[in-house]
Amino acid sequence: MSTETKRRPARDRILDTASELFFTHGIHAVGVDRLIAESGVAKATLYKHFPGKDDVVSAYLRRMDSNWRGHLRAAALAGGEDPRDQLRGVFTALERTAREGRLGCAFINAVAEYQPGSAVHAVAAEHKHAVRAWVRDLAAAAGAADPDTLALQLTLLIDGTLAATRVEHAGSVATAARQAAHTMIDVACGSAR
Repeated sequence: MSTETKRRPARDRILDTASELFFTHGIHAVGVDRLIAESGVAKATLYKHFPGKDDVVSAYLRRMDSNWRGHLRAAALAGGEDPRDQLRGVFTALERTAREGRLGCAFINAVAEYQPGSAVHAVAAEHKHAVRAWVRDLAAAAGAADPDTLALQLTLLIDGTLAATRVEHAGSVATAARQAAHTMIDVACGSAR
């Protein structure tokens, strides 16, 4: 472990390690002992910050939520001032993300490993609901006749794209999703104002 890495706060090192390991190997496949060993912290330090592994997982997902929603907002704003262009911008960024090799979805992975009603499942579901609410607000601002339906369709397309990039050529999947999203937005909001 580098000196610079050792200087990072222990909590950050634990979450950095969890992010890499959970996303690459799956949450249940990574034990606490591996988290401790690879983050370079003592067992007591891990438990000081996180009473149990599910607490690490929930914190990891909250961090991913903040990062991913920030990424989506930045992509929307980069699309322009028109809310329709902002909706399109999300899919342009998704395409760029796939081409850069960042594949899959931490939240889809988490709900696949945890039962509804568990704390981890709740954190992942909360993220998905927050993203859909944000897309719904953009859809309403864009003039969608039914912003709830458009938000559901677009977030299903985002989630499907993230999942499909794990089994298909990521760039092709993301390009197809961008094209489909543009058509859906044009139909729901009108192609021009």
